[in-house]
Amino acid sequence: MTIKNEKLREFQEFINYKFRDKELLTQSLTTPQLGKELDIPSYDFLETLGDAVIKTLLILKLYQIGITDSGEITKLKAELENDNTLKNVAEKNGFEAYVFKAEKQKIKDTRILADVFESVCGAIFLDSDWNLKIVEEKMIHRFFGDIGLKVRDLNIASKNTLLEYLQKKFHTNVSIKLDYEKFGPDDNTSWIAKNPKFVVNNKLTELDKVPPNIKSEKYKNKQEADKEVYLKILRYLRNEEV
Repeated sequence: MTIKNEKLREFQEFINYKFRDKELLTQSLTTPQLGKELDIPSYDFLETLGDAVIKTLLILKLYQIGITDSGEITKLKAELENDNTLKNVAEKNGFEAYVFKAEKQKIKDTRILADVFESVCGAIFLDSDWNLKIVEEKMIHRFFGDIGLKVRDLNIASKNTLLEYLQKKFHTNVSIKLDYEKFGPDDNTSWIAKNPKFVVNNKLTELDKVPPNIKSEKYKNKQEADKEVYLKILRYLRNEEV
């Protein structure tokens, strides 16, 4: 058995799914750089497809646990499946060992691991005759764990994590003030949180990385609008895409 076939066999055992189309599996694990060098298919298309599959599954899961507000779904979906999250999932579970890459190509701590996770999801989706349930079982449930618990933890942690980050940065207590925009009558009100202001030692302080006009989508209460702004601020500060 060749090294390539051995790697493919081990990966299928690892994810507990046997591909009917082994070329599809190989493609899902092949970086574009190696594909270009050897003139073979890479994970480019499968990554795009997998990204859409993961988004769909997460939206359905959020709906299943009772989250139907479109703004809340958009916020949580972005947090659950951003590149940093997927990279960490792939890295923690050892995906790096199965990637076909160019000789001097760096994989560790790069978004390539996130791309590979997405591409494998896309490959399973195609190989299983477009079966979302199989992708959910083999990739989402196994590697993401309980989405409901993750959502709860994200909601609880967003403000606390941001304040901890700011307190470490300024070595003192920091508070955040937000403005609000109200929409609709009193019996059907929605809110946008916007224009965050940072108070350090009782003085207003600007943070270079945070746009002053940052705001949330519309939510039924101020607390949910706040959460989105806190998460956006944190991602800006950590140089992550909002």
